[in-house]
Amino acid sequence: MTQCVLLNADYTFLNVVDWKRAICLLTKDKITVLKYSERIVKTAEGVVMRIPAVMRLIKLIRTLYRTRVPFSKRNVLVRDGFKCAYCSAKKDKLTIDHIIPRSRGGKTDFENCVAACKPCNNKKGDKTPSEANMYLKVKAYQPTISEFLRLKVRKLGITEVLKGFGIY
Repeated sequence: MTQCVLLNADYTFLNVVDWKRAICLLTKDKITVLKYSERIVKTAEGVVMRIPAVMRLIKLIRTLYRTRVPFSKRNVLVRDGFKCAYCSAKKDKLTIDHIIPRSRGGKTDFENCVAACKPCNNKKGDKTPSEANMYLKVKAYQPTISEFLRLKVRKLGITEVLKGFGIY
């Protein structure tokens, strides 16, 4: 599956789209291609098209950024790098642990939740980290929108492509 980088009309990073969506945008004249990939596609009629690697929208889309990243289990895991906050293990099945337990009035938000593996979460149980003799290796904090965009660009491996255009 080939991914294509989609930039806004002002060259800001918007998203990564599938090659099929990129071809649709290209045929509808909604984008200009800045760089093509090496891959080609042949249609049923025999038309050969190169797949775009980096493309820019012709019309500017006003992006409405929220003031905060919305809280979700996935966003907590992304913020913590998919590692346990107590033992730093990279496990497949991570849970969300409340630093101050909900039974003691702890809230479900970024400042009170961290990623934890099941053994650490079970060991901590309904205690605070100091009561359980467990200490956090990461700090729980509210991430910013720009931080999440940087994490997404790094995860997709398109940092070098965007650096070539002076964007990243």
